[in-house]
Amino acid sequence: MESGHSLDVPIVKEENICLPLVISAVSKYWGVDLPLAEAKEIAKKYPGVKGTILIEGVELAERHGLASVILNSSLKELKRFIDMGIPPIVILPGIKDVVQHASLVIGYDEAEKTIFHYIPEPDKIGAIPDKKFDAQWKEDDRLVLLLAPSDIMSEAKIANDSKTKSNRLCFDAEKLRLQKKTDESVQLLKKALELNQSNSTASCLYAGILNDLNSQEAVSYYKKSIKLNDTCYLAYRGLGNYYLKTRDYVNAEANYTNAIKINPYRFVPIYKNRGIVRLEQNKTAEAKEDLKKYLEQMPDAQDYVSITQAIAELN
Repeated sequence: MESGHSLDVPIVKEENICLPLVISAVSKYWGVDLPLAEAKEIAKKYPGVKGTILIEGVELAERHGLASVILNSSLKELKRFIDMGIPPIVILPGIKDVVQHASLVIGYDEAEKTIFHYIPEPDKIGAIPDKKFDAQWKEDDRLVLLLAPSDIMSEAKIANDSKTKSNRLCFDAEKLRLQKKTDESVQLLKKALELNQSNSTASCLYAGILNDLNSQEAVSYYKKSIKLNDTCYLAYRGLGNYYLKTRDYVNAEANYTNAIKINPYRFVPIYKNRGIVRLEQNKTAEAKEDLKKYLEQMPDAQDYVSITQAIAELN
């Protein structure tokens, strides 16, 4: 790694649902040790929730003196943050049955055109080509979270404008949704869209809640999200789920296929869902292939035995 384009972020091992590793690592980088005990207490609000709740970690860091901002960025700006000594946290696609995750960018190599990610092990980094990174990052609207002391944030000259406020409301709304406070979550997303009508993430999240409520209005918000970000994987997947529920199998298959074209590895259960809608259309061979792909990429799936049996019964 080029020494001029890399940051020395401390190795952190312990994490919690409300104190993600990336938040803890960045906080330590700035000399702030966030209390895991406090995070564990907050986690009691999320029984049964899988993964991490990034915004809870952000709020914890804010309570201990750091400032934050969530913006839609670019590869050029990301490198500027690195050169300023600010390690940015980006939202990227997940793998297997994790739909998305937060990754900490700690450097880049201009000659090799690669981006370096934080790995919490001595002398280890994750390298990804610029183009591949940018394509994956675009799926979630190139969201970046900056966490730093207030004076450093001021030096970075990032305006806390309507767009960044709209992004923050999206994260706050998702937190409320996980707490089963649906009405409050909806209100925040409506406000996020008022602040920034071009917020693809807000449209997609709002569509997701409407989808949960079985509202046909979800379709227009998913489509709005896609219009704003043509590689919004989550919007295509959401449309597929909506059409599956309403038994519109042709549209369900088309939208699942669009999502898979964007990223064939992002969320493995999508293959099972597409297999189901293909079975409903008597596309047995294609359905069988989808179910096989699901098991190949998810060998630890809880329904492995039942899906294996289903495949065996297909002609």
